[in-house]
Amino acid sequence: MTMIVTGAGGFVGRHLVQRLLAAGHAVVGMDTTAGGIPAGARPVVGDICSAEVRAEALADGCTALVHLATVPGGAAEADPAASRRVNIDAMYDLLDAAKAAGDRPRIVYASSIAVFGDPLPAHGVDDQTPLAPRMVYGGHKAMMEVAVAMMHHRGEIEGVSIRLPAILARPKGPSGMKSAFMSDLFHALRAGAPFICPVSAGATIWAQSVSRCADNLLHAVSMDPSLMPATRVVTLPAQRVAMGDLAAEIARQCGTSADLVRYRPDAVLEAAFGAHPPLSTPAADRAGFVHDGDPARLVANALSVIAAG
Repeated sequence: MTMIVTGAGGFVGRHLVQRLLAAGHAVVGMDTTAGGIPAGARPVVGDICSAEVRAEALADGCTALVHLATVPGGAAEADPAASRRVNIDAMYDLLDAAKAAGDRPRIVYASSIAVFGDPLPAHGVDDQTPLAPRMVYGGHKAMMEVAVAMMHHRGEIEGVSIRLPAILARPKGPSGMKSAFMSDLFHALRAGAPFICPVSAGATIWAQSVSRCADNLLHAVSMDPSLMPATRVVTLPAQRVAMGDLAAEIARQCGTSADLVRYRPDAVLEAAFGAHPPLSTPAADRAGFVHDGDPARLVANALSVIAAG
């Protein structure tokens, strides 16, 4: 079975590719550079907007496609045209090519909680919460959730869209994500360095470790598709945690001090990324998706990935 992963050298992608290879699958890894694609995958390097690159990736057919490649939130907001080219146009073309290359291939689409927009309802978010994206990134993700569902109901693909929360902890360096401060907190406290947090100590986030996220994506590839709701989309279960509590747990596990963190809230960032209410995910729970278990395990899982490099 040929598994294709876009964004295969990225933060989430390389962990998923490693799991697919360990399970014995033939994997095609697509990315703009070859450096991060794990050994054992057939690398396809180039721009996903290129028909030739897509054809090269699909040359061996397509049993399943996990689509992770994206222009992320901050970058999409700065350049909406680039977001449209990659997050909408190239993805739609890729879906068309995948359905032609396979026999109703499984498509796993990494969407985002950005589809809900902000402000989120204070009483909580569940499977009935309407989508109200404010950012370009969230709007484009919502559009492609609909495209995946439409192609599924037409019998062209087997569609599974999953909305990702904050995934921790990303490597240091620019990521194009406005939520990068959540991961930067881990790196600072692990190094015993001071950190200015752009949201308050009481700001609440939904988060999952990258290892748990990769496990959930692997599950999405092989799960019984009848467990998915008619919308063909679920919101991943996540830990809801306050930034101050997250800092204290990171500091505890790293043997440093949470006093290294100073809070200087930015009202816009806090509204978009620090006001996450209670989250209920019954559709994802029924489909077999899981969170890290508790905040301590979330932190431990994230730190173990950082330590492994």
